[in-house]
Amino acid sequence: MNRTEGQVTVAVPEQPDAGRSDAVFFNTDQELNRDITIAALTAYREREPRVGTYLDATAASGIRGVRAAAAGWDVSLADVDPDAVDLARENLATNDLDGTVYHRDANALLHDQGTLFDVVDLDPFGSPIPFADAAFANARNLVAVTATDTAPLCGAHFESGVRRYSAVPRNTEYHAEMGLRILLGALARTAARYDVGVTPILSHVSDHYVRTYLELSHRATDANAAIDELGFVHHCRNCNARETESGLISHPPETCPHCGSDAVVTAGPLWLGPTHEDDFVGATIAALDESMGTATRAERLLDRLQSELATPTHYDQHGLYRRWNEPAIGMDEFLETLRAAGHAASRTHYGGTTFKTDATLAEIEAAFGMA
Repeated sequence: MNRTEGQVTVAVPEQPDAGRSDAVFFNTDQELNRDITIAALTAYREREPRVGTYLDATAASGIRGVRAAAAGWDVSLADVDPDAVDLARENLATNDLDGTVYHRDANALLHDQGTLFDVVDLDPFGSPIPFADAAFANARNLVAVTATDTAPLCGAHFESGVRRYSAVPRNTEYHAEMGLRILLGALARTAARYDVGVTPILSHVSDHYVRTYLELSHRATDANAAIDELGFVHHCRNCNARETESGLISHPPETCPHCGSDAVVTAGPLWLGPTHEDDFVGATIAALDESMGTATRAERLLDRLQSELATPTHYDQHGLYRRWNEPAIGMDEFLETLRAAGHAASRTHYGGTTFKTDATLAEIEAAFGMA
């Protein structure tokens, strides 16, 4: 069947209703991801005019790489599946676009070609970690990463999360952000092995996947600075209080400082720093165009993201009111009450009732007379 996204029309195979098949994989639910990718690439080229080469490292049908070519990038696409390689070539030709398609493993291609690519995009089936070393060792400017294995990342599949990401994930009410920060921590540690520092300039969690764009600096001092953004979250399963600790050695409290229980668990090492840059998110919003099928949704998501505080975790307002045994008030009133009590507060892109604040749980309770 044919699929039109943005400025291109590509052939994609029919996908099974359930389970895996031998057909080249194509995920219709990732259109938002791809629309934001094209807008982010446009914004990044305005930020760094010298960039021009882009690798779609796990291309499948090639739709992301084809769309990048239509946006003016010098694209390469790679896949180990010969059917995917044929389809990617066909889709470039159908749209009268130039590009190089490699029938190769992305790791082998990156190590062989060296720093040929300004931007490397990793969007594999499942975890991106098997490709991370090659990407950070060889990309020049930007590495974009999608992870679809959100259950291991957020702690729902605990053992596989520990194995894949060399970190301890915990399944909390802020599980989506937990997954993003576990991923960022693992990527920062991987990059640092090659004296590469990473700065997340755009990150979001949508439709059961995590997506981040990491700007690279090839200086050991910046790799050190990225490692300094790592740390731990100590979370109380009893009352939902949490506190963060910077560094690579954890010192969890024996009991919860808020409720006194011994139900404190620790997550990490994970990324505690900002997950986006407001200016770059704004530039990405400006680069959205009406040809994108999810432009309205993308703008709404990015607007919310741009106003999000940089605190390392978020709360669910309805979860708080359930624990308080009270009916929830409107989100706008809720946030204004927090601000009136002297605290910063913002909505988040993780859900309609989620918010970030610099207040502790005790300070939140005090602001609403629940202490």
